[in-house]
Amino acid sequence: MSAILVVNSGSSSFKYQLIEIETEKVLASGLVERIGEASGHTRHTTQVGLWERELPIADHSAGFAAMLEAFAEHGPDLEKHPLAAVGHRVVHGGKRFHEATVVTDLVKINIEDLSELAPLHNPANLQGIDAAQKAFPSVPQVAVFDTAFHQTLAPEAYTYAIDAALAEKQRVRRYGFHGTSHKFVAGATAEFLGRPLSELKLIVLHLGNGASVCAIDGGRSVETSMGMTPLEGLVMGTRSGDLDPAVLFHLHRKTGMGFAELDELLNRRSGLLGISGRGDMRDVQKAAGDGDEAAQLALDVYLHRIRGYIGSYYAQLGHLDAIVFTAGVGENNAFVRGGALAGLSELGIEVDQALNTADGGVAREARRISADSSRVSVLVVPTNEELEIARQAFAAVSAA
Repeated sequence: MSAILVVNSGSSSFKYQLIEIETEKVLASGLVERIGEASGHTRHTTQVGLWERELPIADHSAGFAAMLEAFAEHGPDLEKHPLAAVGHRVVHGGKRFHEATVVTDLVKINIEDLSELAPLHNPANLQGIDAAQKAFPSVPQVAVFDTAFHQTLAPEAYTYAIDAALAEKQRVRRYGFHGTSHKFVAGATAEFLGRPLSELKLIVLHLGNGASVCAIDGGRSVETSMGMTPLEGLVMGTRSGDLDPAVLFHLHRKTGMGFAELDELLNRRSGLLGISGRGDMRDVQKAAGDGDEAAQLALDVYLHRIRGYIGSYYAQLGHLDAIVFTAGVGENNAFVRGGALAGLSELGIEVDQALNTADGGVAREARRISADSSRVSVLVVPTNEELEIARQAFAAVSAA
């Protein structure tokens, strides 16, 4: 039975999954890391075991060779599961890519050109594509873009109110991210509710170390919190989210901080970490429970921001069928879910505390946590970005 190999490539590592097309079963998964260092590391997992190995990995091509060795030694046999495509996560597709796209030389040129909008991600994604082309020269490569799902935003939703000619020339606009997750969760929500996605108005909260909100109307993204970069929007583990841009001017004038320092501040030393000194939600909660005032403030700011976005997107949609929590914090943290929706009963949103905390509050499959009296359904739906990439990759090669 044929399969899709899903690859998520970073600058010094890549993750992979082999997914059988017909059953959507994960046949194997793995990680190749510390690429370019003195000693690299690989991990390969199948249904029968886990194998790890330490070896030098000079570049991504060597990493793919190590991955192929793991398949050859531990399975599954790629000859028995021939690849229909390799699906690659690519962070930024700009306004050029509206859907998953079979990779050509021109597509690679465009991904490279868009690297100025995602300098930490697109070049690394391209390294993965190049290595996969060398490893599987006869297999189609498909780029699946994080930004593609949000290309349905209307101009009034993606336009920033700055000089129009400058914005156009420098490609300044809202692009949105986590699109693969938002798309998967929207489809899974419709399936859970037993209703056509085309009839549903949803707010999906992807809450992890990175976090974003998306308003989805009939399966189309109409609002999303991340902007030109993944920095805008919600408070995150180490990212500030929404901020008055004049704060940067003020800090530069008063402290002399340069662009690199300000970038480091907002992306790596802000968010929960900046307020409380802790970037992991579990650590913040524990500290708040122990009476740490900074940790409690971090929680309050985090939840306040989420509620504000829910209210805004509810107004934009005009009607709401469901609020959906997903990703690491959204799926596993009952306190955050309950706190984010506290006091919204006048909007028809009520959480059943017993359902919310059932099984320790951890979601292993889609479930409802809203009270019977809640007009708006509140759901927890685990995301599966790898499966969504596999689905889109297969659809792209089938249509080619």
